[in-house]
Amino acid sequence: MTNLLREAITRAASWKDVNLNASQKRLAGVILDEIGSLPEVNLGLSMPQDIRLLRIAQTLSDNPDDDRRLEEWAVWAGMSSRTLTRRFRAETGFSFNEWRQRIRLLRSLELLAAGKPVTAIALDLGYDNVSAFIALFRRIFGTTPGRFKI
Repeated sequence: MTNLLREAITRAASWKDVNLNASQKRLAGVILDEIGSLPEVNLGLSMPQDIRLLRIAQTLSDNPDDDRRLEEWAVWAGMSSRTLTRRFRAETGFSFNEWRQRIRLLRSLELLAAGKPVTAIALDLGYDNVSAFIALFRRIFGTTPGRFKI
């Protein structure tokens, strides 16, 4: 999110009247233009169809801080790590680790919207340190989690 967009949204949030004057209409147009120019980020996550992979995905969705390695998940699901790797990509379009990162990022957006501090979010989601979380967030969203909040 750009600084211009953040400030424009902040200004628009203070408007009391639903009937916009000419200046407000121009600012609304700027907001729409800025939103349209933002890079597209696709966080939509496909859930796997294979029941074993679906159990893993649901467990990670419910507990994104679960830090079991791929090999441990494979044993838990009753398959080889190579099969898990191959099937997970085929069914979701992401590697296992990419999918896990994205489920954590989706949860981080919920927690940021709820006003939770960035450090607490990083630790709650299983990151070893806050810097790793911030770096991934910046790589995917183009901004830091602290700046992402409005």
